[in-house]
Amino acid sequence: MRNQSWSQEEFEAALRARSRRYHIHHPYHRMMANGELTPAQIRGWVANRFYYQITIPRKDAALMANCPDAATRRLWIQRILDHDGAEGEEGGIEAWVRLGAACGLKSEEIWSLEHVLPGVRFAVDAYLDFVRNAEWHEGVCSSLTELFAPKIHRQRLENWPRDYPWIEASGLDYFRRRVSQASRDVEHGLAVTLTWFDTPEKQQRAMDILQLKLDILWSMLDAMYMAYVLEMPPYFNEGEST
Repeated sequence: MRNQSWSQEEFEAALRARSRRYHIHHPYHRMMANGELTPAQIRGWVANRFYYQITIPRKDAALMANCPDAATRRLWIQRILDHDGAEGEEGGIEAWVRLGAACGLKSEEIWSLEHVLPGVRFAVDAYLDFVRNAEWHEGVCSSLTELFAPKIHRQRLENWPRDYPWIEASGLDYFRRRVSQASRDVEHGLAVTLTWFDTPEKQQRAMDILQLKLDILWSMLDAMYMAYVLEMPPYFNEGEST
């Protein structure tokens, strides 16, 4: 354990350095970025990530329930509205359903969660459980994978029209809006983290929390890679003799 705390600049640099472990580097995402996924593999990713999308506002509501600071709650509630939408205003969840439709998934199919893999479900549920039970500053810290998110959204907006022209362009609206939303969100989340985690012990805890979230995102893609690339979905060997 370090004897002295990082300065806020050093601490932020350490957090940002974890970008090398972001799921943009996972083989599934590399295939996506290189235009190598099949339509079925794209649809599998969209259907599974939907479970993550519908869990995010529940996660944010759990964080707010743990947070006694009204000023933080007033800022954080915007995240819920971003996903759930407001009166007459489409939210990110609806935009993701439109992405599914643009990829060939029916609305009722994506909402049924029938394609959600057990590994994805376990990983996403673990994120919700962590935030629900964590001290609220730790819940804020767990959101900091957003530090790396705008890059991945811009990459999809650039690559998908070229590499996956069969996907209707209107389906990419989710990525367009998240470029600015994620940048706004991370500004607040980073400020809270840099201020609260101000001892060597707390800063190491923050690094561990960020790693946990990176592990969750990576594990989701592990499950998809096995199911849709290796063609070994859960119980693929059912019926084989032992």
